[in-house]
Amino acid sequence: MPLDKSARKAIALAHRDAETVLKRREQRLKLRRRALRAHPAPVRLRIEQLARPGARLPRRAPIEMQTAGVLVAEGDSWFDYPFTDVLSELEDRHGYDVESVAHKGDPIEAMAYGEGQLEAFARLVEKVISRGTPLKAVLLSGGGNDIAGDEFAMLLDHARSAAPGLNDDVVSGIIGRRVRNAYIMILQQITDVCVGKIGAPVPILVHGYDYAVPDGRGFMGGWGPLPGPWLEPGFRAKGFEELRVRVAMMVEVIDQFNAMLKKVAAAFAHVHHVDLRETLSNKPADYKDWWANELHPTEPGFRRVAARFESRLRTLP
Repeated sequence: MPLDKSARKAIALAHRDAETVLKRREQRLKLRRRALRAHPAPVRLRIEQLARPGARLPRRAPIEMQTAGVLVAEGDSWFDYPFTDVLSELEDRHGYDVESVAHKGDPIEAMAYGEGQLEAFARLVEKVISRGTPLKAVLLSGGGNDIAGDEFAMLLDHARSAAPGLNDDVVSGIIGRRVRNAYIMILQQITDVCVGKIGAPVPILVHGYDYAVPDGRGFMGGWGPLPGPWLEPGFRAKGFEELRVRVAMMVEVIDQFNAMLKKVAAAFAHVHHVDLRETLSNKPADYKDWWANELHPTEPGFRRVAARFESRLRTLP
């Protein structure tokens, strides 16, 4: 069938996009090879590659691979962000192999209570163990979407009220009970799946984000799959106009979130809290170098965050 003008343009754009991705992947694979050369004890894998008929590979081509470890991840946009995120940095710069069911925008409640979420996680665990490779750790990222966005203003008493600022009762109810209970739920679910599939718990790494700057910047100016902003509208609705005041309140929110998460992690011997606070600057002079918008790091920012995860992963057996 003859191709019309729009179809030909679509094919041309597809060729261009594929070429761009292939070039970027080659650059990132170079970073991965460099990381593995520097790794003290990479795991060697030998895979029987079954080539398709007519392919340039022989029918059964044994391939030796190296990895710093195999990880399974579940989470939000810090693990599923356009262009780069924590997981892509762990793969490309630190040599890990990551299987993920993370999805941008997911609240921790959806991960804990959503139908199909746990089954999708279990499928990934099965996929990993079917290769005969050990699962080094599970990475979990969640909770930011449970308090940001339309719900955020609920955490605040108006600037002109008798008690302006964070409402301790509301913050405690949402972070200290609702989000905490969802975390407990999902951590136990993950633990049970790993015990059922592997015979023992697997280390789980959780994190409590960093000190976000509520300056009203969204994703790519408020466009795309994560438009935003997620914090500034709530502050503005409650009469808080000064950025320094907003920043101070965000420090308090993130501190309370991390305090909750550390307590939850301590209840499980195999769960480890990765403290990311002060990994990225929230100072007026340079915060835009590290924060792409109100909730997400820049590429250098994600690189720093991934390095913190890597430091903790190195301590695991």
